[in-house]
Amino acid sequence: MLKADERIDQLYSQTIKIIQSPSVFSFSLDAVLLADFAQIRPRSQTVDLCAGNGAVGLFLSRKTKGSIALVELQPRLADMAQRSVVLNQLQKQLTVYQLDLKDTFTKIAKDSIDVVTCNPPYFPPLATSKKNPNPYLAIARHEIATSLEQILVITSGLLKMNGKAYFVYRPDRFNEFVTKAAAQRLQTKRVRLVYPKVGREANMVLIELIKDGRPGGQRFLPPLTVYDQNNHYLPEVRRLLYGND
Repeated sequence: MLKADERIDQLYSQTIKIIQSPSVFSFSLDAVLLADFAQIRPRSQTVDLCAGNGAVGLFLSRKTKGSIALVELQPRLADMAQRSVVLNQLQKQLTVYQLDLKDTFTKIAKDSIDVVTCNPPYFPPLATSKKNPNPYLAIARHEIATSLEQILVITSGLLKMNGKAYFVYRPDRFNEFVTKAAAQRLQTKRVRLVYPKVGREANMVLIELIKDGRPGGQRFLPPLTVYDQNNHYLPEVRRLLYGND
């Protein structure tokens, strides 16, 4: 089951086990927060784009009985995701597609999906002088193999009318995100900023979009702060990671 330099991790708050590799890819808090933020009905048909090692889709499997498709470009990450699906005996619910995003519609029909989730590359393409020495992380973090526009085009194409999408993104690109989403018929509806500590600037933003939703009506939820001043998780985050105290 495991290959060299891989391990099995598990959130204490869930029974889900995930195959990770420090030299290839490991999920982080943003995946946990995105899966928690997404509102999914019991029979929703869901797609997770830029799925990495499958963490978001695996976490979502506890919120719905509907099918979940994971789309990931990199063969090694898609293979890790597939083995995690088998490890958790979720083959009847989760399907992994090792695909370039632009080929998504060869496997998943347009206008057929209730919910799309995505933890996309946050950063613009790297200058050639600043290439990340780890190619897996470079593609996961930087817009090398895809772009924000392409991700939003695919998201809009997948969703049914009034379907919802959930993203975790960088606050310094929030205006760009909202503008580009609106151009693809995706209206921003719920927003939650995530702060590392009290007194620090936000370093993540959780965003809900509705396809063909009416303009306006945005809701800004109470902020989420991750750590106290002693670098201990605050109660909401601790509950997500470890379950009830």
